[in-house]
This record gives sequence, structure tokens and C-alpha cells, in this order.
Amino acid sequence: MSQGYRVQDPTTGEVVEEFDTIADAQLDTVLATAVDAQTEWAAKTIEERAEVVRAIADLFEERKDRLAAIIGEEMGKRASEGVEEAEFSAEIFRYYADNAATLAAEQPIETPSGSAVLQRLPVGVLLGIMPWNFPYYQVARFAAPNLMLGNGIILKHAEICPRSAAAVQDILTTAGVPEGVYTTVYASHDQVSTLIADPRIAGVSLTGSERAGAQVAAQAGQHLKKAVLELGGSDPYVVLDTDDVAEAAATAWGTRMYNTGQACNSNKRMIVMDDIYDDFVAELTKLAERMRPGTWKEDDEDVYQPLSSRPAAEKLAEQLERAKAAGAQVRTGGELSADGAYVSPAVLTDVPRGTEIYYEELFGPVATVFRVASDEEALQLANDSQFGLGGAVFSTDEARAKRVASGLEVGMANVNTPAGEGAELPFGGVKRSGYGRELGPVGMDEFVNKRLYYVEG
Repeated sequence: MSQGYRVQDPTTGEVVEEFDTIADAQLDTVLATAVDAQTEWAAKTIEERAEVVRAIADLFEERKDRLAAIIGEEMGKRASEGVEEAEFSAEIFRYYADNAATLAAEQPIETPSGSAVLQRLPVGVLLGIMPWNFPYYQVARFAAPNLMLGNGIILKHAEICPRSAAAVQDILTTAGVPEGVYTTVYASHDQVSTLIADPRIAGVSLTGSERAGAQVAAQAGQHLKKAVLELGGSDPYVVLDTDDVAEAAATAWGTRMYNTGQACNSNKRMIVMDDIYDDFVAELTKLAERMRPGTWKEDDEDVYQPLSSRPAAEKLAEQLERAKAAGAQVRTGGELSADGAYVSPAVLTDVPRGTEIYYEELFGPVATVFRVASDEEALQLANDSQFGLGGAVFSTDEARAKRVASGLEVGMANVNTPAGEGAELPFGGVKRSGYGRELGPVGMDEFVNKRLYYVEG
């Protein structure tokens, strides 16, 4: 497999285009420019910054079809899903343009004498390390609040999506973001370490794997830098009861297959009550067996796209083999294509608790289903995970679903919906899913100097 920044067709494995990594001397120039540019950007009023950020939102909306085509070619994402991602990115930029002045307003503090306020000020230039699975949305939720705060950004995107990284850069430049305030760099892993260590970088945000998160957190800690980490997930999806098993299974299946199963907060562990379990698994199996491979241009719900890369597909196939060796059953699917990055959608059951594979994240089109006999067992199983990103509980009795959901050890608990989504809703997890939050009001509270301003009198 070709290394470095490249566009590699996941349907064939063919390297379509390669890009040079930034030179060390040029990287230093980027840093120097960013520091000066951020100072000038922070000096603008928040209303002035909002005009630019609102223009970014408009351009994401205007260019959504082209943006979708770019990531379809890069990592195989279905065109309609790429359009949705671009639209959601526009929503995020617009949310912060419209609400940042209120969210970052000075907060008076009652004190016996004098006057005190809590100010929310920018901290400087930030490093963003972004993943390939949602190349626009991940950038939007990091960049939008920080641009509104007055921070600067150096953005290192995943090696397999250089064109989408360039497309975002072009949108921000066209919208009027001054040179140096947001800069895309095709940096190596060693250069990322250099950036984290550089005193001109005030903080780092990473969305990615546990391994990458641990490395970045260690480096950030060594250099006393604030870090926000959004890492893996193995979200529980608890079905306590339903009036329509087929519909419940179809909703669960559609959720799991979104982005070919490559979402951090996908429903990776379906926990189903004993009396509907067999029918639920049968429905999932039927849905999986009617799917066929296709390309990003095909929007048929019975067509599945490739994973992002051949190594990703090979890893998932290897995990399924280890699951079978541990005693699990692959009811259908899980077959690795001869070429490209396809793994046929699979239904996995009977994974033994306590085994190594039970605790791993399966990042792809695999519906893993567990049988439980009580609400208490469902909650215990849901929380038996090293991850704690999101979770969902379904029941025709809302009070019952809310009782179970309230016990989930996650950053995002949902009742009777796979996930609450919106620019105003915070995103993030606990345990090995990372720390910090993005989106919503708290998305502006991470990389910010919460300065006390006190005047005696």
C-alpha cells in the first residue's frame, strides 16, 4: 500500500494521486504566520468573525454536491451521505456564527466588594488532527467554535483525504478567513510531534483511534498543552421491547450501515431482550443477505460501499475470524473481497463476554447482537465496555427506556432514537472514548482562557 498523502480508490486499491509532505522549513513558516494572523483575527470583534464564519456555512451548502464527490472518490462514502455531511457542516458553522456572541459573553460573578466577571478569551494557535471517516464534519465541529473565539488553526488531516482537506481550505479562504488563521498542512507523524512540542501551539484536538489518542495525549501532557480527544466507541443499542420487530431491526440495521459502519458512535453492540431476540436476528440476517457491493455513486439501500482502505477491510475480516475462533457465530457476511476494500455486511452473535474480541471496536458493516433476559442484565452488558461514547435504549414504555438509559456510562445517552444529532447538541465520551466535548454551548468552552477580570472598588 502506498504511504503518505494520496487519493487511493477503495474500490480497486489504485493510487490516483499523491501529494508531497510539507518541508520542515515551510512548516516553521506556517507556524510563524499563524501566530501573527491569530493575533490580528482575535483583535476583530466577534461580530466581524461571525460574518466570515457565516460565509463558510453558505459555501458548504453551495458546494455540497462537489464535496460529496470528493470524499466518495477518496474513501468510498455514499454520495447522499456525503451531501448530508456537507449540509451538517454548514449547520455547525452557522450555529456558531449565530450563537457565539451569547455563548462567549462575559459572565458576572457576585462578590462582596468590587466587580468580577469571567471572560472567555482565545488561547492562540491550535493543532487539529482529523480522521478520514467524516472529513468535513469533524473539521467543522473543531474549527467553527474556535474561529469564533478568535483562535487560529493548523489542520493536519488524514493521509487518505488530501483533496477534501484542500476543499475545506478553499472554502475558508474564499469565505474571507485571513491567510494564516486556518492553514492545512500535509504533515508527517514526526512533524505532528514537532508541532505539539512547539511553544507556539496552545492546544491540540484529535479525533481518531485509541492508539493515536494515547500518543497525542502523552505528547501534549509532556509539553503542558490542553488536549481534546474523541476516540473509539462500541456503543450499546438496547432494544427492550417493540411492537414491530421488523421495523426495529430495520432501524438498527440502517443505523449500523451508515457510512459503511465507520462511525465512532455507531450502534456496534445491539442488546436485545430474549423474547424478541431470535426474530430480531433473523430480520438482520435477511437485510444483510440482500445487500450487494457497489460504488459511492449508488444510493440503493441494498448496496454497500467499500471500507476506506484495504488495510481497514483486512483488519475487520481478521477480527471476525478471531471472533469465530473465540466461539462467536457469523450468521452471514464478513467476506473480504479479492480486490479493493469490501467486506460483505455481517451479523455476528454469541460473542463470549470476557474474551479479547468482545472488548474491541468493530469499525465496519458488522451488526453484533447480544441476548439478555432483563433490564438489569441489559444495563450490565451495556456498561461492560472499555468505551463510553454514546448509547441508546428503545422501549414502547418511555419511562422504562429512560430508567435504563439513565444508567448508561456514556457521554451521550439517547432514548427511543439511535442518536440525538444537531449542532446544538454536545458530542463526546468517557472511559477510553476520550475526553472533552465538541458542538453545542460546551464546544466553545474547551480551548478558551476563562479569565477572571476583577476590579476593586
